[in-house]
Amino acid sequence: MTYEEIMQKLEELGSGQTKKIYTNHGVKEPYFGVKIGDLKKLVKYVKKDQELALQLYNSGNHDAMYLAGLSVNPKLISKETLQEWAKKAYWYLLAEYTVAGVAAESSYALELAREWMKSEVEMIAVAGWNTYANYLSITPDEELDIQEVKGLLRQVKDTIHDEKNRVRYVMNGFVLSVGCYVKELTEEAKQVAEHIGKVHVDVGNTACKVPMATDYIKKVELKDRVGLKRKTCIC
Repeated sequence: MTYEEIMQKLEELGSGQTKKIYTNHGVKEPYFGVKIGDLKKLVKYVKKDQELALQLYNSGNHDAMYLAGLSVNPKLISKETLQEWAKKAYWYLLAEYTVAGVAAESSYALELAREWMKSEVEMIAVAGWNTYANYLSITPDEELDIQEVKGLLRQVKDTIHDEKNRVRYVMNGFVLSVGCYVKELTEEAKQVAEHIGKVHVDVGNTACKVPMATDYIKKVELKDRVGLKRKTCIC
């Protein structure tokens, strides 16, 4: 399918109800209000066309941008393109999922995560923390810099409650990721989770909740799934 055909299909799949939900979460025009499940049905029409995926992201249309993240080949995307994507990710779904998921599976995962986490721009910092969290979920423990991860846990422990709104959310998610996917550091992650307690995040006019890291890690332990890596973090 061509770019024009994909955009036409997105418009057809959009709904006022979904658009209203997205509006409550902070999405800005232009967008049609397409459910994530419906976006995934279009991936097969974009996946083999890297240029089309990049064109969709550059459209500025939220639905097209999210579809681009589901369809692009992370092994072929350039560092410069990912940096541009991060700058254009104006709200948390694009920053936390689209950009972070693709970056985590790219050849520049750690380089960009480290760079973005230091940013004063909230959504770029958000992309950085979630890129690292996603990277932990798909990378064998023997390939991880355990000392660096420990240092980041300490940073979360010391600073999370003073960080920007969505940065608090993804820092909490980082602790979850360490506790669930890095077996060597599960106990340390649990201690940090216990120390930080409930993390308060303004989720606007939505029913979203911030997961309690202690409870989440405990559930994974009860299922005996600690340390089991994911095949992909793009979703």
